[in-house]
Amino acid sequence: MAASAVASPLCTWLVAACMSVACGEERPRGQWRGSALGGAGPRRRRGRGGVGAAAAASWMERRDPPRRIISALFGGSGGIQGLMSTCLAFEPCADFVHGSTNGSASFLAEHLFGATRRRRRAARSSAASGKAMAVALQPEKEAVEKKKLDTKQRRVVVTGMGVVTPLGHDPDVFYDNLLAGVSGISEIETFDCSSFPTRIAGEIKSFSCDGWVAPKLSKRMDKFMLYLLIAGKKALEDGGITEDIMNLLDKTRCGVLIGSAMGGMKVFNDAIEALRVSYKKMNPFCVPFATTNMGSAILAMDLGWMGPNYSISTACATSNFCILNAANHIRRGEADLMLCGGSDAAVIPIGLGGFVACRALSQRNNDPTKASRPWDVDRDGFVMGEGAGVLLLEELEHAKQRGAEIYAEFLGGSFTCDAYHMTEPHPEGTGVILCIEKALAESGVAKEDVNYVNAHATSTPAGDLKEYQALIHCFGQNPELRVNSTKSMTGHLLGAAGGVEAVAVIQAIRKGWVHPNINLDNPEKSVDANVLVGSRKERLDVKVALSNSFGFGGHNSSILFAPYK
Repeated sequence: MAASAVASPLCTWLVAACMSVACGEERPRGQWRGSALGGAGPRRRRGRGGVGAAAAASWMERRDPPRRIISALFGGSGGIQGLMSTCLAFEPCADFVHGSTNGSASFLAEHLFGATRRRRRAARSSAASGKAMAVALQPEKEAVEKKKLDTKQRRVVVTGMGVVTPLGHDPDVFYDNLLAGVSGISEIETFDCSSFPTRIAGEIKSFSCDGWVAPKLSKRMDKFMLYLLIAGKKALEDGGITEDIMNLLDKTRCGVLIGSAMGGMKVFNDAIEALRVSYKKMNPFCVPFATTNMGSAILAMDLGWMGPNYSISTACATSNFCILNAANHIRRGEADLMLCGGSDAAVIPIGLGGFVACRALSQRNNDPTKASRPWDVDRDGFVMGEGAGVLLLEELEHAKQRGAEIYAEFLGGSFTCDAYHMTEPHPEGTGVILCIEKALAESGVAKEDVNYVNAHATSTPAGDLKEYQALIHCFGQNPELRVNSTKSMTGHLLGAAGGVEAVAVIQAIRKGWVHPNINLDNPEKSVDANVLVGSRKERLDVKVALSNSFGFGGHNSSILFAPYK
């Protein structure tokens, strides 16, 4: 009986003390430069004309590194055992010595944790009645309540971009190639596809992880994850997030939301082949490296970002879903910075074979650069591509305080579902029209203000026309409207398409040029060629730009960007 009388208050004391230790030092996190995942990390940007050094310095002086309450499991000096030893070193109180269970708990709550008078009275009442009592160690309401953020005024801007594409791995190189009408479609070289009816893709030929991902991990990870990590870190570098600024960020308010349509197909496929021999031959990382969420998770681990972190998979609409949800986290006051977009690497035998079986791919093998031809009468299916596109979204005032260069403003967007067919668009374009109209309403944008649309247009017979008809229905009265398809040069990057095309849209806003539609030699008769960008780049003062992405399952997404004013 004596032992049981002692156990209850002692456990209460130990658990409460252990779970409320404020550590003077933060738990070591994966640092960007020289970390286990990050290799050499970011390099300082050159020629950042838009970054205000004085503003950034002032911002850095005002910020203190965040202090957090962390679990004793991660503390130093012996971890949980050291902490228990420290707890047991306290002198026992008189009530405890005399064996009063409830009295000792009340004493600990009062003297160690600052309990309120109300809690003291409740404790005494419970002790008097002889009932077992647990002291709720809650901090004072006034101490923990924070002033609610005024989310109505929280504007979201783009301050960084990162890409890995068949047309280059730098946003400027990528867009310069688009403006020049360069095609990234070529014969597949990474595996023997001679037995396939389609042997072309927007394949990335040259790619290096050096300085971005540690060699051990780069050998085990699926390419979709490598593309994601590199595009994400490049977006940070492009956004001027140096190591000094990184160390001053409140990492509990920084998040990662980068999705994938297909995930780690190569890793999973290799695991199945290994299983044919024995489960002992399987890669122990095959499950985590195949899941779509793990890219975002590992990037967050590497950066130490503790804010919203997950992935969304809505087929080829994935990136737009991620971008809009990331922006909403910022608007709601849940984050200040978000890395968002998509990544896919399905140009492998099982990926190619799967889409061939769907009869969705072009078979123009003898002329790869002419294979992807949205709105052209001779189109015969889309062309697979691979890569990643990532944006750094940031709350406006946060960006201004650190002197960031603002590329564009994110206005909003919307999602809908056709609820019609797994792969075919609704014959009347109902879901797409609804999605566009909802995006405009949510963003407070008038139809006549949208003068540029980066269309989903994959080069499929039905999809291109249904989207065009929806666009004309929504914007047909605007004589300034210009429409193009990035996929005419990159192919279809699946879940990464929306992220890469968002970069193209932002570059159009920055540079005042929209890229051409290549291979549009014979437009469909029902298509007004005057609405579509021609075979050469065109000057355009973009007022508001719309970017569409649609996916198998009837997923529709539309997001809006505009010049920052």
